[in-house]
Amino acid sequence: MHSDNSMDRPAIEQRLRETRADRLADLWQRADETRRREVGDEVHLRGLVEISNHCTRRCRYCGIHADNRTLPRYRMRAEEILEAAQRAAEFKYGTVVLQAGEDPALDRPFIANVIRRLKEDLGLAVTLSLGERNEGDLAAWREAGADRYLLRFETSRRDLFERIHPRGPHSVDRFEQLAVLRRLGYETGSGVMIGIPGQTFADLARSLARFAELDLDMIGVGPFIAHPDTDLGRGAADCPPAPESDQVPPSERMAYKVLALTRLVRPDANIPSTTAISTLDEHGRELGLERGANVIMPNLTPMRYRRLYEIYPAKSCLAEDPATFDAELKRRLRAIGRVPGRGRGDRVR
Repeated sequence: MHSDNSMDRPAIEQRLRETRADRLADLWQRADETRRREVGDEVHLRGLVEISNHCTRRCRYCGIHADNRTLPRYRMRAEEILEAAQRAAEFKYGTVVLQAGEDPALDRPFIANVIRRLKEDLGLAVTLSLGERNEGDLAAWREAGADRYLLRFETSRRDLFERIHPRGPHSVDRFEQLAVLRRLGYETGSGVMIGIPGQTFADLARSLARFAELDLDMIGVGPFIAHPDTDLGRGAADCPPAPESDQVPPSERMAYKVLALTRLVRPDANIPSTTAISTLDEHGRELGLERGANVIMPNLTPMRYRRLYEIYPAKSCLAEDPATFDAELKRRLRAIGRVPGRGRGDRVR
């Protein structure tokens, strides 16, 4: 791995503040060259299955928070999860990602059983994104065969994190949990939100510097988008504003800057071009791939549930049939000179 030694926190902050088109073009080019050198032209495809929209947390921007009484709730049965994951195998994706709110009913035995069946029946790598869980759960799921775990720390500034994520009944320190995941042998993923109210450029630069310190295998970054049925969506949260010149905007251009800088500070990580970016910009998926990303996570959640996993409004690709999306996605990859990944798509060390 050839780390970019020029990417210390002051340099990152300077790049985050950059507005000149020629300098941004240079950033995009450097990120793309680094991506090509370190991880190649393959785009790893991960089939996303959103298995439950129940959640015990009261996060102040997320549409599936516990106090949202208007949202119909669902929880997929094991057979439904296996059926959705079957599409990933059919499309030759190497990984299935099981994502949910923090739902206690997704307990240790249930998830362990699903993991074993995914491994035995379909031969897929399994990534979990189930929020903050105790070490016993994480150890059991790893023993059952789970390969990766995603837990975004969102911001390295603790007071800001706690303002937007009120503590739950079993809250853990996310940096400590990332260390536990690493110790248990998971490929470990994390990431940040861009443009949280009160987030300064210095805050965001500090968070990006943590990516290298944590030696993350996967990193997801995306713009802050508050659901309208939340405190932050209604403008009612008590996040002290940053000075106007210091507040990070939750824009697509800022998202691309963060994505490119993420590639420079963690050159060999797997980095997705996220749904949140493509929600702001219809060309966001391709532009993300041209600015450092090497992963896409097509949504395989059954249509009857997909609209109910509304963490923020107007998510892209809500109505697209998986087979239609898969064919179009692979066409678009070829159009920009990229190829679908083969195999599991593990981080290359």
